Amino acid sequence: MTMHDDQVDVTTEVVAALIRDQFPEWSGKAVRLLPSTGTVNAVFRIGDDLSARFPRRLADAAEVLAVLEQEALASAELAQVSRFPVPEPVALGKPGAGYPMPWSVQTWLPGTVASDADPSGSDAFAEDLAVFVTSLRNADTRGRLFSGDNRGGVLAHHDEWMERCFEESEHLLDVPRLRQVWSRFRKLPRTDADVMSHGDLIPGNVLVVGDRLGGVLDTGGFGPADPALDLVSAWHLLRPGPREVLRQALACDDLEWERGKAWAFEQAMGLVWYYVESNPTMSRTGRRTLDRILESTG
Repeated sequence: MTMHDDQVDVTTEVVAALIRDQFPEWSGKAVRLLPSTGTVNAVFRIGDDLSARFPRRLADAAEVLAVLEQEALASAELAQVSRFPVPEPVALGKPGAGYPMPWSVQTWLPGTVASDADPSGSDAFAEDLAVFVTSLRNADTRGRLFSGDNRGGVLAHHDEWMERCFEESEHLLDVPRLRQVWSRFRKLPRTDADVMSHGDLIPGNVLVVGDRLGGVLDTGGFGPADPALDLVSAWHLLRPGPREVLRQALACDDLEWERGKAWAFEQAMGLVWYYVESNPTMSRTGRRTLDRILESTG
């Protein structure tokens, strides 16, 4: 089942043809589709050291190229400050072989995504996560501010989206209770300046090796945002004990901690209903995050 009405599917045969045409130096490498809960890109492994990412949703090729170029710049910048392995941009591909949009190639990272290797009970993983978030927060914003897209600005600006989520979730969740939670979250004030942020620390974007943080994926959204945005990881990735380890390591005050919970709530509400049939793993991730938030709010 497709995840989006405007989804563009791509096969290993198409990817192999694109590589032969555009990057013949890699044409001898095996091409494998990676099983993934990712919703934005289809990911293929090229040999042992590269991965190719193909946008799933149909869009204007020039607009996609601009996004991929910006993501490559952001990924390269994050790689300079991260204390943990992250993919680095290698090349940008062009439309061809039946695929209508540009696509990207990155370095491949070993490890298991956190949705498959649950690190939620590991204090050591929480400590690693704090080190990663701190390294991003300490990066220079160079005067940049939140762009206004997606999460990371003003919570109340998401009211329209949240209303749709509540309506779509009537048959799935305890919506009256969740509305009450959002009515409090949306009013949380913020005075802190923007810091650099990954922006999407969900299980599918985090690699685990043993019970430690092995690397972080999907780094193209690196940019300035609410300092609480990367605290979504506390609710998407951790149980109560390690969650407190993360909070103490980052020295979060009550307000910042609650805003992080609010951003996780906003994201989780969308995951549950949108992917309930097309991506059950992602939908379950949203449910688990909401359960953790509700447990913490009493």
